[in-house]
Amino acid sequence: MRILVSAYACTPGYGSEQGVGWHRVRQLARFHEVWAITRVKNRKPILEAMAKEPMPNVHWIYHDLPRWARFWKKKRRGVHLYYYLWQMTAYLRARAVHRSIGFDQVHHVTFVNYWMPSFLVLLPVPFIWGPVGGGEAPPAGFWRFFSARGKAYEILRAIAQRIGERDPFLRLTARRASVALATTNDTAKRLTALGCRNVIIYSEAGLPQQDLDLLGTLPIHRSSPFRIVSLGDLLHLKGFELGLRAFARFHSRIPQSEYWIMGDGPERKRLETIACELGVSQSVVFWGRIPRSEVLRKLEQCDVLMHPSLHDSGGWVCLEAMAAGRPVLCLDIGGPGLQVTAQTGIKIPANSPEQAIVEMANSMEQLALNPELRIRMGEAGRERVRDLFAWDRKGDWLQNLGTEVAQCQGHPFPVEGMQDAG
Repeated sequence: MRILVSAYACTPGYGSEQGVGWHRVRQLARFHEVWAITRVKNRKPILEAMAKEPMPNVHWIYHDLPRWARFWKKKRRGVHLYYYLWQMTAYLRARAVHRSIGFDQVHHVTFVNYWMPSFLVLLPVPFIWGPVGGGEAPPAGFWRFFSARGKAYEILRAIAQRIGERDPFLRLTARRASVALATTNDTAKRLTALGCRNVIIYSEAGLPQQDLDLLGTLPIHRSSPFRIVSLGDLLHLKGFELGLRAFARFHSRIPQSEYWIMGDGPERKRLETIACELGVSQSVVFWGRIPRSEVLRKLEQCDVLMHPSLHDSGGWVCLEAMAAGRPVLCLDIGGPGLQVTAQTGIKIPANSPEQAIVEMANSMEQLALNPELRIRMGEAGRERVRDLFAWDRKGDWLQNLGTEVAQCQGHPFPVEGMQDAG
């Protein structure tokens, strides 16, 4: 087929949104001729990657608003408005190409965001939307653990979601999508409410083979102290305060333990203060933002990943930890709640902060006292990632999805036949 891919974020060598765009294009190009529309700023890294590993059946369309129309977009400021305008003008560009090419399908890939439309749905061909996420919200009882900055963020985010859901173009995107892929159950409910006829829960996260090979070589940590690690930006929504409080409770029972936190962000000073107040500052190490090679060396010295995120569509770090043979301790919500199973880690219900803290601490103790359980979970985690989250496996699944959509034009789409835990 001739497939058009909308990948606003698309950069080789990255994870998160940038990696989703790049790897989706690569996987579709295994089977089809692909036209990928992305930002001009992505041209240089794409050309460098293509020089090393050509993809002859991929045609890149580099598109941006004129310079005078984008001077105000700096870092994250104004990014959503710019993205909205980019989507509108990208449709005009794609429509002109469609007249000469005649696309068979359109895939919207990035941003992975359910509450902003894709104007490419206006093209008269089957449209696959997503995976998209963002429908998650922190459980109400956990708000009191947020800083003032965190509360303001959540309020503004909720307002933006509600405004977005009233956009007639978003509802048009939902109604005209042949199928919508949702990263989590929460997002799936929102997509259905917007008018999507066919919704499949499917994670946007995946790992390339080279990462699987590298992480698969990390040996299991077998020496003292028992060490827990968390990785990510130090933001209120990552739930690191819950992790610290759970660790303090656990540490009082098993003093030969440490908690390493890798990452940086606006919550760092506050978290350092909390660690001091809890009396565990000598056993908690804030490593800050460090190179990936150093992250892997330190991960090798850790036993368990703790990821207490309160709303997370992806949870890429959970996949990396499982690929490295580390059990994952997380809350049973969002993307991590779907990625992690009872065989690969421990998922804690997020009923209340107090309950979550107590159960996380108890789970730490269970894992600390049972090295055989850690090894068993680690092996199951590696197998799960290889089977469901390797990009080549995801590419096979997406190819089957595209074939089903092509064959079902004008007929009900068999959602039940396409369910997949990945």
